[in-house]
Amino acid sequence: MSTPATESIIIVGGGHAAAQLCAGLSQAGLGARTILICEEPLLPYHRPPLSKAFLKAAEEQPMPHRPSDWYEQAGIQVIAGDSVVAIDRNARRVRLKSGSELAWHRLVLATGTRARTLPALEAPLSNVTSLRHAADAERLRALLAGAQRVVILGGGFIGLEIAATAHAQGKQVTVLEAAPRLMGRAASAELSEHVLNSHRTNGMDIRTDATADAFEIQDGKVTAVVTAGGERLPLDVLVVGIGAVPETALAEAAGLTCSDGIIVDAHMRSSDADILAIGDCTRFDEAYTGRQLRLESVQNANDQAKTACATLTGTPAAHKALPWFWSEQGGLRLQMAGLPPAPGTDDQLIVRRQGAKPESFSLFHYVNGVLVCVESVNAPLDHVTSRKLLELGVSPAPETVVDASVALKSLIPVAA
Repeated sequence: MSTPATESIIIVGGGHAAAQLCAGLSQAGLGARTILICEEPLLPYHRPPLSKAFLKAAEEQPMPHRPSDWYEQAGIQVIAGDSVVAIDRNARRVRLKSGSELAWHRLVLATGTRARTLPALEAPLSNVTSLRHAADAERLRALLAGAQRVVILGGGFIGLEIAATAHAQGKQVTVLEAAPRLMGRAASAELSEHVLNSHRTNGMDIRTDATADAFEIQDGKVTAVVTAGGERLPLDVLVVGIGAVPETALAEAAGLTCSDGIIVDAHMRSSDADILAIGDCTRFDEAYTGRQLRLESVQNANDQAKTACATLTGTPAAHKALPWFWSEQGGLRLQMAGLPPAPGTDDQLIVRRQGAKPESFSLFHYVNGVLVCVESVNAPLDHVTSRKLLELGVSPAPETVVDASVALKSLIPVAA
């Protein structure tokens, strides 16, 4: 039975935000009104494993958030392998690539991001890839199977996760990061330095302030990268991990306000109140820092989906969710709660160590005496407790934090 246009909620996108919103709408009894349109020919699936476990074993498959029968039982109509190419706000209709048109009462854009590219590598090259989707991961896995020398452009989370995975498979890995340090958008300088030293100690060739000046191409393959310093790096596989660009073309064509993302308010509404946006494609006023940001994380996607669900079900609540992130890079388990102080901020850094374990510690960042961010390395209990402290606005004294004999859990108010 088709959903009346006066009631339908169309979700555009098949990532974590879309999956979480489907779950919320189903729980609210609105599954039968929901239509999910996924460009990929797959149900929404977990993406973090793509740069790690998925690359290690040929039998690994994308892990869906929920099986197809869950969507059927929830009454959610799923259109996979098709995409929205135009939004008609006046007629409240979307046109699909297949030519179909669907009417909507409320529209949610969860279009995510696309990999940033380099002009010199835009032509199809058989041994060059990025990593955003399952198809990219399948291609990279096949390339790595027959490769020995891997060059990765970009020292962010994705680039370093792939590097650690390839290194563990015995590949010769070189990472070129154009910025002065690794993970510059997501981590503090102190954490970046630790990660750099750890990877180098483990035998990876990681270079900062390093760019590719030219690419040697032969028979549809890149055979070498020439660095800005003139060094020639022969390779079998080239991975481009230089960041992501928000997918805003659809929103911009529809006249929605965009600026490095679709601008949304505290209820996830775009400049058209009947069109919401969630996930990596959005830019919003982050509640804890007051800064307008675009966050690329599973946590942000899930939390924004919950806020959007509240808006769609008529129980709107302003979005306030503590940002947190994680990255697994070989033997490094990085977990961050809150956002590092902006560059130039006069902050105080406190290091909490895990007894005699130099590989396990947490960095507590204070600004004007207020705890704003905690970065943990191989210290999951610190991370979980720190998230609670930050959510509650509790700023324990630095001299207490540095004392490993004091359990962080004991610093959480009893009432909480």
